[in-house]
Amino acid sequence: MKAAILHPSLLLLLLTSLTGVCPRRPKEKYVRAGEMVALQCPGYRGYDHLDGRLIWTSHTSQEMDLTGDMSSAQQRETGVLVHGRSLVILNASVNHQGNYSCSQGNTSRKYWFKLMVYTTQTREYEEMTTHPVTCYTLESCTLTCPDVNLPAENIPNITTNGTIWHKEGESSLTASYFSSVEENDGGVYTCTRSYLYHGQIYNMTSTVKLEVQPKKKSKKLAEIISPRMSEVFPVDLGSTVVIDCQAVVYSEFDEVFWLMDDAFVKRDNSSPVFYKFNNEHNAEETKLTASLVFNKVSEEDLAKTYSCKLESESGPSSFVSITLAKKSSSLSLPLALSIVIIVMVIVLTVVGCVKFKMGNALPLQDALASYSSFSDGKSYDAFLMSYESVTDAGLNEDDRKWLERVLEDTFGYSLCRDISPGKAVEEAVLDCVQRSRMVVLVPTSSDPGPGAGMLKKIHAAFVKQQTGLVFIKTEATEARSGSLSEALLLFDKTGNCVTWRGKSSMSPCSSFWRDLRRYLPAPQHPDKSMLLSQTATQEDNC
Repeated sequence: MKAAILHPSLLLLLLTSLTGVCPRRPKEKYVRAGEMVALQCPGYRGYDHLDGRLIWTSHTSQEMDLTGDMSSAQQRETGVLVHGRSLVILNASVNHQGNYSCSQGNTSRKYWFKLMVYTTQTREYEEMTTHPVTCYTLESCTLTCPDVNLPAENIPNITTNGTIWHKEGESSLTASYFSSVEENDGGVYTCTRSYLYHGQIYNMTSTVKLEVQPKKKSKKLAEIISPRMSEVFPVDLGSTVVIDCQAVVYSEFDEVFWLMDDAFVKRDNSSPVFYKFNNEHNAEETKLTASLVFNKVSEEDLAKTYSCKLESESGPSSFVSITLAKKSSSLSLPLALSIVIIVMVIVLTVVGCVKFKMGNALPLQDALASYSSFSDGKSYDAFLMSYESVTDAGLNEDDRKWLERVLEDTFGYSLCRDISPGKAVEEAVLDCVQRSRMVVLVPTSSDPGPGAGMLKKIHAAFVKQQTGLVFIKTEATEARSGSLSEALLLFDKTGNCVTWRGKSSMSPCSSFWRDLRRYLPAPQHPDKSMLLSQTATQEDNC
């Protein structure tokens, strides 16, 4: 007689009635029979201080404490490996299908998993495990093997053995990077990760479906329409002066604001100098007006440079600069013209110095909205590298992927990803530093990143290669003084800092992205002729 098998939902209902605790909805995991799968137990805030060990429990054929009831030899014999918060099934079979849970010590709070093992390639399995990717014809395209159900990097005796790619319908191996993707490159690709454990190879296969679409339609670029060039405004000391900066934009997320030297001008009308904002809409475009107001012009105001800046989602940022000059009725016209010319030369010189000083922090477009060619020999806009956050408040895996996806898909930055398996990590990292215009250090608690020695070499390399740096901190790091290592202090003193504030920073329209893009270089554009005609191919996904 066959034993009755409870449906997973009935099993959870039974557990609820017996324990009095309502378990969370299981996180479903899908794996093909014969392949490796790893379950990761998340850390619970408020439970990390408990002395009790982490308990993994199997609720498949019979309930079993995998942590206490099985020795290391028994785990290897059954193809199950438990290490810390990781539960790894080396060779999945239908016997492993069912529910699993993990809990900290004797706490009743559990985290549930539901493992589904497929012996055949069913339509349901394909739908749940296929990862779609969209690229556009004649543009570069990179396929990334999804980081799903991977074992932790610190598990003893498990080492990665590289990744290979196949395209459905072709027998030979294929590449995952296309310098200029074409329509016939579309299709279904599989990436196979291999792991070596005690002399035996175990595989994990993922599916990526590439859809190649026609090149995106161009759209108009936002531009500053007034003033059109660097200007000198004659004023009387003690008078009230209003200077309007107008821009035509095509996105609700475009922004116009004023800078005083390198600082932001406030919108507080009680300040001696402030700016106020107005907008006018029609069917096709929006006119933004940022009015710079001097309540009472002083001698100090004459010595400063004011810049109207346009932050646009549809293209590179642009700006114009103005200065104030005291009126003088006793001057002759030729002398006045000479003074104006001299002042304009000084202004242009100051602007050039500011550009040179900012380096790769944020390239600025001149008043005529022309674009300079990128002649610094760099291949990529940025290189994202993780560092260990001692506060355990760094970005998790999903946040890091979101950071990369927004930079590439929303804002059009090219990121260096040339760290392939088998290539020396130090060599690959230093190569990316050399080929990138900006290094972005990202805090993380799950991926420790390079050691202190590597960070010091990277610091020396980016100084030598004139690579810019943005240093991302978390609110917890800011609140905790002395929380940075000696190696990280080198970057903290050298680079520009932005603060990650969790979920509130994820929106492309947040202050985090505005601050980060202020320091990043403008994305390199593959078609200069389109830039000169002020069109772009980047979609507005904010």
